[in-house]
Amino acid sequence: MSQTLHNELIVIDGLQYSNWNREIFEQLHAGGVTMVHATIVYHEQIRETLLRIAQWNRHFENNGDLIMPVKGTSDIRRAKELGKVGVMFGAQNCSSIEDDIGMIEIMRELNLMIMQLTYNNQSLLACGCYEAEDSGVTRFGRQAIAEMNRVGMVVDMSHSGERSTLEAIEISERPIVISHANPTSFHAAKRNKSDTVLKELGDSGGLLGFSLYPFHLKNGSDCTLDDFCDMVARTAELMGVTQIGIGTDLCQDQPVDILEWMRNGRWSKAMDYGEGSKNNASWPQSLPWFKDSRDFPNITTGLLARGFTADDVARIMGLNWLNFLEDALPANSEQKVAH
Repeated sequence: MSQTLHNELIVIDGLQYSNWNREIFEQLHAGGVTMVHATIVYHEQIRETLLRIAQWNRHFENNGDLIMPVKGTSDIRRAKELGKVGVMFGAQNCSSIEDDIGMIEIMRELNLMIMQLTYNNQSLLACGCYEAEDSGVTRFGRQAIAEMNRVGMVVDMSHSGERSTLEAIEISERPIVISHANPTSFHAAKRNKSDTVLKELGDSGGLLGFSLYPFHLKNGSDCTLDDFCDMVARTAELMGVTQIGIGTDLCQDQPVDILEWMRNGRWSKAMDYGEGSKNNASWPQSLPWFKDSRDFPNITTGLLARGFTADDVARIMGLNWLNFLEDALPANSEQKVAH
């Protein structure tokens, strides 16, 4: 039953940063993934971001039988109808706009749909989760959020500090997303989010994508599917079952130097160990029940076994993301026409 249900679902992965190639696209397809939010940049600036978009254009050209670009939610539905995997572009830092607010609209016109205000550190827009003191959303950050709201670019606070995240929820006229994180009550990683943040996120119409990255999970790579699904159930009680989804944070087939780029960028000469332990100086071992995108049906099976209804499983596996993006992606002028 679970496989039959899974095949019918719109399945959305709220974040991956894999080493994209045809084999990975085939795995996404085999796992029944309808759309993946693909990180295209971390610390890359404007020209480098354009080069990443050009690389993706070649992926679409060479793998058009498997993948297609997502420029709006109608493309997600179309991907499901065509049996393809839609790809939505996102940035895990604000470096791609540098210090120019005009670049927000330009990047949105190039289909950069989601942008984090910061990645772990203090940025020009907000404060990251690893800083000793969270100074909140900056003056530039307030302007950037307003511009993101205007053009239909989603505000993502996955790597931001507590104060910055709460302020972004309050400042943004549209709901925001935490695309890949878990509750600190489940695992006390700095990257995870407090119940205070999650409650405010849910009440504001925002969305949480549960991460399957072992460093974000209780017992790391030994986290069981049952424990993961228990976490989902507890969070559904806190936020509401309509405000949660999946954001695996799968970083498949990436070399260690990419991990170093994610953490260090150009700001540090020494390896940044994040939580302070050298045990996470390399990629973690995969979860036994989620090695790659072909294992998405295991999540559907686990949620059903946990007691979620088929309708609620459909919401968690993709419909909540789809509904969130329906409100978040249209530009203000498009929303006025629609309503």
